[in-house]
Amino acid sequence: MNPLPAGPVEMTLALAIVKTLLLVVGSVITYFSFKAYRRTRQRALGYLAAGFGLVTLGFVLAGMLYELLGVHLVTGILLESLLVLAGFLVIAYSLYVQ
Repeated sequence: MNPLPAGPVEMTLALAIVKTLLLVVGSVITYFSFKAYRRTRQRALGYLAAGFGLVTLGFVLAGMLYELLGVHLVTGILLESLLVLAGFLVIAYSLYVQ
């Protein structure tokens, strides 16, 4: 075990790996939700797919905006949080709707 604390390079690499895994797993869940919607044409599954898509986009967007477009980190995190909130609201609605 390294006695020195992790520096910015290690933390940046770890964050990039975790965000990439979130994108992959979230995309797979969104794909399967959408595939189920296309197969059954149930409105609730369509909302579920849209909700998972918003949550996945929200998880990935803040870092991309900060790194690629130079948006302030706080603004990126606010946008991320709003997208995740919207995604969770859509998921909750999909569980309510029949």
